[in-house]
Amino acid sequence: MIQDIYPSKLDNSFIDRRPSPEDPLLLLDEKGRLLAEITEGQIRFPKAAEVTAEDAVYLFSVDERPYFLALGEASCTNAAYGWYTIRELRDLGGGKELFAAFTAYHLWKWYDDNRFCGKCRAPLSVHNAERVLKCEGCGNMIYPRINPAVIVGVIKGNSLLITRYNRGYAHNALVAGFTEIGETLEETVAREVMEETGVSVKNIRYYKSQPWGMAQDILVGFYCDADGEAVIHRDTNELTYAEWVERDQIELQPNSLSLTNEMMRMFKEGKIR
Repeated sequence: MIQDIYPSKLDNSFIDRRPSPEDPLLLLDEKGRLLAEITEGQIRFPKAAEVTAEDAVYLFSVDERPYFLALGEASCTNAAYGWYTIRELRDLGGGKELFAAFTAYHLWKWYDDNRFCGKCRAPLSVHNAERVLKCEGCGNMIYPRINPAVIVGVIKGNSLLITRYNRGYAHNALVAGFTEIGETLEETVAREVMEETGVSVKNIRYYKSQPWGMAQDILVGFYCDADGEAVIHRDTNELTYAEWVERDQIELQPNSLSLTNEMMRMFKEGKIR
């Protein structure tokens, strides 16, 4: 999956520091596109020495290499870089730099969405001791947002419930959805499966989780068993496809980055029953 960068390791501890000339300084435009160079699947970001920026904030480190985000107006002097959406980077690149891009996008979205205080409308400033935005007017503190969402592998005998969504990703997927207020993750699983496919479930069990920065999510994977006849009644507003698919007939996604793809593969290979 995208976070599987071993032996490399992400350190997301906040540090109040400034970039050196050789440190990666990431630029995103108003559309959320990243400035990067991609060569044979390898992603490279501009160095601080190549960027003119109003300000920069420390993001995280990978293998003790610090990454920074340009804030305010910024430009790059090197014409070798181009603008890429996070989806384009997902299709063209890989490795620890792709995970860095996803994580940087998550933080950029938070900084970009929180320029002013929601209580008093005063400008927010970057705190120098922790990952938080502080209102200089009323003292309100804004922390990064993470959206919990479930990925659900519904099993009926030797088949898995495979879906495709009307919008967004075009390949095979599993039932997925966001946790609502006052709801447990297990309740989210049962509700989302029922809402999207009309299938009741039982024996809900946790599998694995995954950070998914392109949507500011933490994805939580569950398997469960169909309960009763398990006749599919597809929500046509959400899904273009929802069918029970036998193990050996499951078509995986074109890359191995997502929790969804791993869960489909585990069932396809008979490792989950």
